[in-house]
Amino acid sequence: MALKRDPQLDKEAQAWIESVIGEKFPNCPYEDALRDGTILCKLMNKLQPNSIPKYYTEGGGFRSRENISLFQNAARTYGIPDLQLFQSVDLYEKRNISQVTDCIYALSRQ
Repeated sequence: MALKRDPQLDKEAQAWIESVIGEKFPNCPYEDALRDGTILCKLMNKLQPNSIPKYYTEGGGFRSRENISLFQNAARTYGIPDLQLFQSVDLYEKRNISQVTDCIYALSRQ
């Protein structure tokens, strides 16, 4: 999976997210910044206000996976097809970060 990953696409996706949410990523790798789902929930709320009325900003693994699920449901409602969404393990366990980036690109095109 790492062979499919393009660091330039990750950087562009990060820059787009930062411009939409109006804040910079924390000083850590792209996938680590996204891992707890908080930034993704903020993104969806900017694109579709109040699409995720409540998400978790702390609480560990279960809460992080819940945030990712909230994002996926909101993205689906926003019009992203299931084929362009990523699985929770793709992000949380860093199995397929390129699929996460592809999903973000799909959001940017929507």
